[in-house]
Amino acid sequence: MGRKFDLSQIPEDLENTSTLEELTEASIRLRDNLKLDHIIYHWVDGAGDQYGFFTYSEAWGDRYRARNCHRIDPVILGCFQRFHPVDWKQLDWSGKAAKAFLQDAREHGVGNQGYSVPLRGPNGQFALFTVNHSCSDEEWESFISDYRCDLILIAHFINRKALEFARERQPDTPRNLSPREIDAMTLLALGYSRAQVAHSLSISEHTLRAYIESARSKLGAQNTTHAIATALTRGLIVV
Repeated sequence: MGRKFDLSQIPEDLENTSTLEELTEASIRLRDNLKLDHIIYHWVDGAGDQYGFFTYSEAWGDRYRARNCHRIDPVILGCFQRFHPVDWKQLDWSGKAAKAFLQDAREHGVGNQGYSVPLRGPNGQFALFTVNHSCSDEEWESFISDYRCDLILIAHFINRKALEFARERQPDTPRNLSPREIDAMTLLALGYSRAQVAHSLSISEHTLRAYIESARSKLGAQNTTHAIATALTRGLIVV
C-alpha cells in the first residue's frame, strides 16, 4: 500500500484469462501491485459447495471448509443482506460464535481490515470479492477511498469470468418455498424458538413442523440449521 497504482490494465488482463487458474494468477498480480496481504473470490452455491480462490494459508482454507464456516462467517452473512460493498468494520462481530471465528481467523493470518463486494448472478448465484490487509484504520480508509470504484469494477469482471469457467457449477433453479414456509424459515433464522414462530404465525407447532419439513425437502437440507443456511445462501429468505 502506498502511491496509487494505475489499475486500468487489470480488466483487460482478467478478460484474457481462460481458466480459473489464470484468473487466480491475474488476481494475485493485482494483490501484489496493491501491496495487500490477501485477495479472495468466494462463491458458495445453494448446496453449500464452495468455489473460487484465496491467498490465505492452506491451513485456514482447509479449516474454513472442514468447519463449514460459511454458515457463521459474519462477512458472508452480513454481505448477503446487502447489495453494496461492505467494510468489515460495518458488520456485526458481537456474537459469541462471531468472536470465536474472528480470533481463529486472526490466528491463521487473516488481516484486521477487509472490504467485500457482494456479487449476484443467474439462478441465485451469490459470491464475494474481498481484499484483506493488516494496517491501521486510517491507512485502510485512505486505500478504500483511492480504489473503491476500481475494486467494484474488478469484482464484477472476476465474477463474470468465474461464471464462464464453471457453468456446470451454477446452482439449479431452486424450488420455490411457499409464503408460509418462507415466513417460518425467516423467523427461525432470526432466532425465534419453534413455539414463538408458531405463535407469531398463529398456527400449531404440528403445522409448523410440516412447513419446516417441506422446506427441508425442497432445499435438500439435512436438518433445520442446514435448511436455514441454504435458504439464506439462495436468497429465498433475507434476515
